[in-house]
Amino acid sequence: MLSSRARQTTALLGAALLLAGCGSAPEQRQPPATSEAPPSSQAPDGSFTVVATGDVLIHPALTEQAKEDGGGKIDYRPLLAGIKPLISGADLGICHLETPLAPKGGPYSGYPSFSAPPEIAGALKDTGYDNCSTASNHTIDQGVDGATRTLDELDEAGIKHTGSARSAEEAKKPLIVDVTGVKVAQLSYSYGFNGIKVPAGKPWLVNQIDAEDVIAEAKAARKAGAQVVLASLHWGTEYQHEPTAEQRSLAKKLLGDDSIDLIIGHHAHVVQPFEQINGKWVAYGLGNSVARHSEPKGSTEQGAAARFRFVRDGERWKVDKAEYVPTLVQLGPPIRLLDLTAGQAGNAGAEALEATDEVVLSRGAGERGLTRPGR
Repeated sequence: MLSSRARQTTALLGAALLLAGCGSAPEQRQPPATSEAPPSSQAPDGSFTVVATGDVLIHPALTEQAKEDGGGKIDYRPLLAGIKPLISGADLGICHLETPLAPKGGPYSGYPSFSAPPEIAGALKDTGYDNCSTASNHTIDQGVDGATRTLDELDEAGIKHTGSARSAEEAKKPLIVDVTGVKVAQLSYSYGFNGIKVPAGKPWLVNQIDAEDVIAEAKAARKAGAQVVLASLHWGTEYQHEPTAEQRSLAKKLLGDDSIDLIIGHHAHVVQPFEQINGKWVAYGLGNSVARHSEPKGSTEQGAAARFRFVRDGERWKVDKAEYVPTLVQLGPPIRLLDLTAGQAGNAGAEALEATDEVVLSRGAGERGLTRPGR
């Protein structure tokens, strides 16, 4: 894996080349991306950073934008270019791919039964993502074939994945990646699947949340060599900023176990608070990374990237710096995903920053050391 400095430099050069031709033509309308990850020279020796973002929910309007940007071919890279420096600047970039992927050429569909163009996988890789969680309420919208095809496409793009599987053997093997010499595991679970039953005889197809199962997998990952374990959870109530009692109870139980270091939450489609429990962090909900809901509007366009720096603490690793980076899906035209700390969205960005600050910090995370760039 590239060092944080090398990946940051590559990302910034790539973003500059992509944005250099921006103007009135479809390929020339991306606003300048000026966000930068903290220089690696500022980080303690041996540390590493993780950046995780919210739901990648490919509605038809996003695909229409990608077709326009690609001159008839589907190209999501301009849509995501505004966060490329942020994601590529991390040692480990994590996305949450909520929708199953269609065969090349379609057919494609949106809510309530998603089937998204497979070109999104390559765009996520180009943006800098290393891993994607895949357990969501939409994982089996297209059955076994859709779930399998999604993982095949991620493999082809070079993105690791966890949360769903193509076989019992694959499901038993924890996702553990090398991050600057540290073995980091990621788990992925969903509360349910919109009433769709997991096919008989294939209980391994997708992970459903059960506290004991999550802890058991975390312990298995530790046994397999993981030094840090991250849990991605698809949970909570849609469009509700406040975490549910069930979310809070589950977070307390999981972070009370020595095997789990961090929880990254998804599903609500709006930003939810961060909180420190037992000296460890939970981001209850990162909102949408990229989506285009028809209703409701407003806060569903707001998201938060979570950035955590881990340092060695004796024989273990702990977060010594926790940050959130507000993002915004600017509806345009053209539709663009922006890093709000880069000052790309004018008055709309200022309003979204204020709203995100209020929600993210509402459970005392600021007093525990959570910060954001520019605040």
